[in-house]
Amino acid sequence: MSAQPGVLIVDDDADLLRLLAMRLRSAGYRVDTAASGEEALARLAVARPQAVITDLRMEGMDGLALFDRIRAQDPALPVIVLTAHGTIPDAVEATQRGVFGYLTKPFDAGELVGLLKRAIELHPAAGGEDEGRAWRAGLATASPRMEALLSEAHLAARSEANVLILGESGSGKEVLARAIHLASPRRDRPFVAVNCAAIPEPLLESELFGHAKGAFTGAVGARPGLIQSAEGGTLFLDEIGDMPPPLQVKLLRVLQEREVRPVGASQAVPVDVRILSATHRDLEAAIAEGGFREDLYYRLNVVGLAIPPLRERREDIPLLAHQFLKTLAARHGRSVSGFTPEAMSMLAAHDWPGNVRQLMNTVEQCCVLCTTALIPAGLVARALRDRPAEILSYAEAKARFEHDYLTGLLKITNGNVAEAARLAGRNRTEFYRLLQRHRLTAALFKSSQ
Repeated sequence: MSAQPGVLIVDDDADLLRLLAMRLRSAGYRVDTAASGEEALARLAVARPQAVITDLRMEGMDGLALFDRIRAQDPALPVIVLTAHGTIPDAVEATQRGVFGYLTKPFDAGELVGLLKRAIELHPAAGGEDEGRAWRAGLATASPRMEALLSEAHLAARSEANVLILGESGSGKEVLARAIHLASPRRDRPFVAVNCAAIPEPLLESELFGHAKGAFTGAVGARPGLIQSAEGGTLFLDEIGDMPPPLQVKLLRVLQEREVRPVGASQAVPVDVRILSATHRDLEAAIAEGGFREDLYYRLNVVGLAIPPLRERREDIPLLAHQFLKTLAARHGRSVSGFTPEAMSMLAAHDWPGNVRQLMNTVEQCCVLCTTALIPAGLVARALRDRPAEILSYAEAKARFEHDYLTGLLKITNGNVAEAARLAGRNRTEFYRLLQRHRLTAALFKSSQ
């Protein structure tokens, strides 16, 4: 059974907003509404719809300004603009800038539904069909930012364009590469992954390009390389930033000529492979330093996708932790079904420098050592081996800020309360009350000189 595709409608006319919502719900859509561009951006930060319908003329942020903000954050999210007859030139300009389409008021409900249907059909990554989402089964997410990334990945997958995936170590670059392969026309052909940093440099050339008989000592027979073994499918080059410069030249030739020459061979062999690559390095900086070829970079980076680190999509932590626990408990034969609230809070507060991989390793250690149905906070703390970041209440956060702010002011003014109060924009009496509340004494900050 397919889920209803989601649509966000934005209009400062409450009656029209209500009417549009009713019509689209009756047409089978899951509808969310916003009365302003600012509210729409807030809603998009919480959940990603499959399309946005916005009025062009609104108080505050208008439809074009909203479109520009959406475009910057999520280029694959289709936006439909509703406009009055007098603003058709603006709507045409918006379409030229990337708006999916526009309708003039009054519009026919069937025409709107038809336009909306076409918009969503062009972005099926989030269309809701279970079978259509199988390609991304390994990328469970509750993050609008990740949903936007996956929508772009799905669009790229249906092309033959080379894709460069950027992201910190452990963020899931290979998982995304496999998902792109599964969503591509090459899904029934091989997916071959190569970690350029894990294979010693003397062996990497032979592993990638293959070798002819007698090419070197021990080459008793010809052997095809990993590029050839990916024939008709996808070659994933992980940590491409660690590829030695001489091999960068050979890879560039493969991309340009669509053929590979094994080590020691006199003839090149035609190949049909799509290249996906990934790195945690700053390749533009490496180009500036002479460590990476600029021409190869542009060949690989036809489409660039950047995976956000786990600390920037914390809403995914509970989802991923439970998913990992279910899989790992079955693998290790453990009857562990979840986490205590304190344990989950600890996981959610951690910064995860090792990203998704570190989270999975942490959950596995907790699962193996747990003797109860729920993983306790103590096991999580042991697995993390450090003090987790605190989640403060609003009152605690405010008190901490005030204390640090007052301390900073007194340091700057050398304990001069009058000057500190002036900088803070408060009168001296009020400032003294703040100092007393936080048990700060100005004399402590006066210079001994």
